[in-house]
Amino acid sequence: MTELELAGQVVELVRRLGGPAAEAEAVVTRADLALTRFANSFIHQNVAESTVGVRLRVHVDGRTAAGSGSVVSPAGLRALVERTLAAARLCPPDPAWPGLTPPTPTGAGGPVDEATAHADPDERAERVRAFVAAAEGLETAGYCRTAHRSSAFANTAGHTAYGRSVEAAMDGIARTGGADGVARLCADRLADLDGAALGARAAGKARAAATPVELPPGRYEVVFEPAAVADLLQNLCWFGFNGKRYVERQSFAEPGVAQFDPAVTLVDDPLGAAGLPFDAEGTPRRAVTLVEAGTTRTVAHDRRTAAEAGAESTGHAVAGGGGFGPMARNLRLAGATGGTAAPDAATGAVADPDTAALVAQVGRGLLVSDLWYTRVLDPKSLVVTGLTRNGVWLVEDGVVTGAVRDFRFTESYPRALGPGAVLGVGRRPVRQPDRVDGVWWEAPPVRLASWHFTGGASG
Repeated sequence: MTELELAGQVVELVRRLGGPAAEAEAVVTRADLALTRFANSFIHQNVAESTVGVRLRVHVDGRTAAGSGSVVSPAGLRALVERTLAAARLCPPDPAWPGLTPPTPTGAGGPVDEATAHADPDERAERVRAFVAAAEGLETAGYCRTAHRSSAFANTAGHTAYGRSVEAAMDGIARTGGADGVARLCADRLADLDGAALGARAAGKARAAATPVELPPGRYEVVFEPAAVADLLQNLCWFGFNGKRYVERQSFAEPGVAQFDPAVTLVDDPLGAAGLPFDAEGTPRRAVTLVEAGTTRTVAHDRRTAAEAGAESTGHAVAGGGGFGPMARNLRLAGATGGTAAPDAATGAVADPDTAALVAQVGRGLLVSDLWYTRVLDPKSLVVTGLTRNGVWLVEDGVVTGAVRDFRFTESYPRALGPGAVLGVGRRPVRQPDRVDGVWWEAPPVRLASWHFTGGASG
């Protein structure tokens, strides 16, 4: 049976077993996921899985429950429906139930590259080989992955939808001594991943990060590379542009207010090949501008948070999102306009001409490759603490003068991107992969007036 036929069968079972008043929505997803991992410059793991999963949510007698399963035989589907209906009877009343998505036209999504959808291990291994060779003897580690999903939605209101998504990603480091360099890229096609270019970039940064010196903590002007900017976007989405946190008044977001620098435009755009054309509630997905030229326009909503806010769903419902809330998962920071995109290059600490143009404007500051282990200290103001990694360099009079030891930082992300705080934005956004496929963060390098480093990485 097709995914759409399976989803329809689940909905029909709910009608039969739960009665005519039962409301239900079902999502059936067929996932083909493959991962090639390498460490010590050798491939040590190649895994692939092909699964079919069913998610079901029911609302009956004023109560709501959800369940999931991977057994799609008639008996397995019936067991899923029975236990989800049984769970609903034990749940507390749900007076805020927003109802089901009505029948709504849904687009087909972006074009799917069949070569990526059906890529074999040799194709991923070839990119790993090129990455390792380009590192020229440095120790390397990382992965190359491909993902293909086909997903169908059906509910008892008569709405159905279908879509496919495909993604390729590579993330690797090169190491010399105690210094690491990183290179990451996410793309709609495996053919767009150049393992040699990524390996050369990671190796160049690792060599440039050797023999770092220690600098005192304090506020520094910074140039963040796209990998570091990705962490800003991720936390802004999870904790700021989250409709649940917004209606609970735990978000900094104030639609209609110029909360960011005019250089900041943030658009969540899921309609490429890596995104499905509908969300977990079947709402059609579309490009949504969260921030336009510094002014916050909206936050991400599902049907529940939209009803509470007096708004409409923006198509950001996620599976199991009742506790955490709706999230933008394909966020792009728009690049500067004008001129042409610079080509890739690997020139040590400054990995590409886009970054070099921003570094050249810095009197004294830091070039930062990556942020990690970031944790929110205050959700309302989005004060975050974390560490740098994979390379930090001192910049003096527009020139990188040497490597610097890693820092701990404590900073409010909205403040760091606030009015007057963004001194420059690169022209070319670079897509960074997330831990799971279908989620990515796309940004150019940015130059910020101030970033608060509170100590060394060791304390």
